Amino acid sequence: MSLTVEEILQLPGLEEMTLCAGARHLHRSVRWSYVAENEGIAEWVMGGELVFVTGINHPRDEANLLSLVRDGEASGIAGLVILTGGSFIRKIPQAVIDLAEECGLPLIEQPYLLKMVIVTHLIGTALVQMAQTKRSRHDILGQLLCGDYPSLAIARQRAAHLNLPLDGPRRLVALRLSAVNRLFDNHAPQEAERQLQQTRQAVQDHLDAWNRTLSDTLPVIVQGDLFILLLPEHDGIRADLFGLNRELHRLIGDLALFMGLASRVEDCGQYQQALNEARQALDVAENLRPANGLCDFSELGVLRLLQAIADRSVIDAFVKQTLGPLIEANRKQPHLLIETLDALLQENGNALKTAQRLSIHRNTLNQRIQRIEQQSQQSLDDPLFRMNASVALLVWRMTEAQRQERP
Repeated sequence: MSLTVEEILQLPGLEEMTLCAGARHLHRSVRWSYVAENEGIAEWVMGGELVFVTGINHPRDEANLLSLVRDGEASGIAGLVILTGGSFIRKIPQAVIDLAEECGLPLIEQPYLLKMVIVTHLIGTALVQMAQTKRSRHDILGQLLCGDYPSLAIARQRAAHLNLPLDGPRRLVALRLSAVNRLFDNHAPQEAERQLQQTRQAVQDHLDAWNRTLSDTLPVIVQGDLFILLLPEHDGIRADLFGLNRELHRLIGDLALFMGLASRVEDCGQYQQALNEARQALDVAENLRPANGLCDFSELGVLRLLQAIADRSVIDAFVKQTLGPLIEANRKQPHLLIETLDALLQENGNALKTAQRLSIHRNTLNQRIQRIEQQSQQSLDDPLFRMNASVALLVWRMTEAQRQERP
């Protein structure tokens, strides 16, 4: 329950506060304000604070301000506000502005004439009001996701009052950080926990900001270790999620992140069903580790059976045995035959449609089919080979092929 730095800068009465650096990160959440009175802040903040530096109780030269920027970014604060214009800090040194921009830390200048008591009162009041509104919005969505609501009519009535757009088709996405054990294997428990919470907050901030760029979106919901998105249905949703996954991987360090995408739902009464589907897809994604991190419930099918195989090496060996002979490492396009076989099976063996799908001549397709059968020593007329190839290709599409999409 928090405001973003951008929302705070837009509060009536705070127009004199000026953004100096970090404009790309105004989506950071501010959970509370903190006035720095010591030489450093690393020991006194937990992440998410908007830190105010007055210079009254401790002298603030350029070196100290640079240190505060570094400490603030390392501690995950939301932003740094420096009071200027009086006898303590006359102006913000350019080196401090440059470092804040480099770190992506929102740096704000506040004139001394704008009294701290007014600023903190406005921010505190807005945080309380925003928390109440967000709590109510999250409460409604949480009830719909759990199926624990008095009636859909009451849920819709509350949603309308709070401007929650429940109508229209949606796709639910469940995200979860994985490989958390790496943190606790490599760091002391206290440091590992700090890094985990800081990473989770960074992920949530990014999801909130990304979510706001879409139309008719609902708030990001956090349930336990799950981040839940309720996205408007649109044709490019998978491509959008692939891009989001790439962005999030820049924030999570050595951790991993996977997504489960539910099938389309038409009504908010189906949100519980959608969450169950997304959880199933997420479990498969974590087990099979697709390169783009996403598994779609509508594509699960046989993947549910593969998920039950505890030893991943068995699946990898099956894919290698089935498709390995078709990889032509010495060619410019080593996966050409695999992609051709994939297209042929997707078109149910229709050669004409396959050639059109691949934008190649029918004779070229026939030549590739001959190479597929020669190198695999299998016949495409054999239904067992077609079944094995279809399953292997399903896993391959989730791993090898989509790895090319990663930055």
